[in-house]
Formats: sequence, structure tokens, C-alpha cells
Amino acid sequence: MGKPRRIEQQTGRYALVDGISFQMPISSEDTPGLMAAYTIDADRAKALMPGNELHPLRIWKRDRALLMIAVVDYRITDIGNYIEFSIGIPCTHGARPGPPLLPAVFQKLYGTGQYVIDLPVSTEISVKGGKGIWGMPKHQANLDFLIGPDSVSSQYDKDGELVVKIEIARPAKTWIPGSFSGANYCQFRGMLMKSYVHFKGKFGFLAFRRARAKLTLGTHPRAQQLKELDISSDPFLVSYFPSTRGTLDDHFESWFLSSESPDQNPGEGLESVYHLGQDKDWLPPPSADAGEPLNVGSAAPARTVRR
Repeated sequence: MGKPRRIEQQTGRYALVDGISFQMPISSEDTPGLMAAYTIDADRAKALMPGNELHPLRIWKRDRALLMIAVVDYRITDIGNYIEFSIGIPCTHGARPGPPLLPAVFQKLYGTGQYVIDLPVSTEISVKGGKGIWGMPKHQANLDFLIGPDSVSSQYDKDGELVVKIEIARPAKTWIPGSFSGANYCQFRGMLMKSYVHFKGKFGFLAFRRARAKLTLGTHPRAQQLKELDISSDPFLVSYFPSTRGTLDDHFESWFLSSESPDQNPGEGLESVYHLGQDKDWLPPPSADAGEPLNVGSAAPARTVRR
């Protein structure tokens, strides 16, 4: 799935949605990021997904699915600079689950994307736009993005408590060119929202036994749903992008979410965004104790830490 030509045809035009001005296409520049992938229990992952048409993308072991943690440091965008800390579960969309692995290749056929279960960001304006327009579960939190000579890390605090910290070993080389497109599924206003994002840049990665990361889950209630997923102790893939260019598609889709009972929980609605302004100030950086940093030089494997 590549970036549609229609997006480039909008270049030089302007949009005004919910009071937020965008220069088309909606893009980002000079954007570093990190990614870490872990395996999780597929049935527990399914229990987090709303409706009956999202299914965890199962891997070589049919009882295991994936957890993707991706943090992006958006430095140049239409709405200012901010950090986005994405926690999602790769999934398919349709009446029946897809087979193991194949949906990762045939994405359009299986409606492959990720269901976003948490998406803290640095600024109020990012919450207003991301949630109010695209239905993303954004909320403002204390975030950082630190690039060191041997590791890259990001910490996510909320209300003075640690939620998640991810630290990965930095690949020695980041020369591989790549162009990526993906779909995000989110729950908002009792609907399933699907939006698209496109990235281009160079990256490096470490896989399987070479992949090293430390994932720390904190004491904040938002970490509890992650603790119940049986996250693998070690990642099977980590990646670092020193600089990318991204484009958020101006096209999105939505479906009504259904349940077996009329008493379903619709999730957050417009009451969570209508009062928001366009403040671009960040909250203070995270300060909760996340324990010892990743020891990149150690021969011992990295571990998922639950507090």
C-alpha cells in the first residue's frame, strides 16, 4: 500500500478543520523514531478489541500475536513539534480472522493495520486534531525522546506515575532506505475509525537474538491492560529511524461498532475534545523512577519489567 497520488495533487492547498489550519499535504519533516515489537497472548489481545470485525494478526504460533510500541519525535509539522507514543496491536479487519503471517504481506486483502490501544502525545493541539478528526485515542502526557550513542529511549508518565518506558539498543548502521504505509484502527464515538499514514526515510534494525530492549511497565492504571497481555520478556525486533518524512492521509473511514447487548460501552466521545484549544506547550518531562537503564554492553538478555 503506497501513498495515493491524490495526496500530492493537494500540494499547495490549505484546509481548516475544527479550527485547525493545515497546509496540504499534512506532513512532517526531520522526524526520528523508534520501534520495538513483542509477542503477546492472542486471545487476550482479542479481548481488547471492540466490535466483532477486528482480529489480532497471529504469528507462527497461532496463540501468539504482536504488540508494537512506536515512538515518533515530530519536529516539524503544521501543528508544531510534539512526541507521539503509540501502543498498538497489529490486526486484520473482516468477518473472519486472517491466517498467520500472510496479512502482513497482503495488507489490502485482509485490511491489515494496527488497533491503537493507547496514544499519548505532548501537546493539546495534537489531541484536539488527532482525536477530534481521525478518532485516535490521543491524550496529553509527560513524554521524552532521548537519543544516545548506544541506545534510544522514551518514557511515558501520566499524573506523576510511570506508565511505560521503552529503551532499545541503537543499531550501528541506519542506511536501509524504506517507504512505509500503514493503517490505524481506533475506537471513538461508538465507531471504528481507520486512518492512514505514510513514512519515508532510512532505518536500521536488530532482530531475534540481536534485538535488545528494556520495556518497563509502571504503576499507573493505564499500564494494567498491558500487564495482562503476557508480553514476551524479549523483543523479536527493534528499529531506529534517525530521520523520516511522514504524511497523514486526509482520507479516513469509519464503521458503527456493534455488540451483543444494547448496553455496550461506546468509549470516548465528542465531550472529550469539544472544549480543547490549540495550545502547543508541552507538559514537564517525565520524572517517575523507571529503574536502571538498558545495559547495551551486557551479555544478559533484556527483560520486560512489570512494577
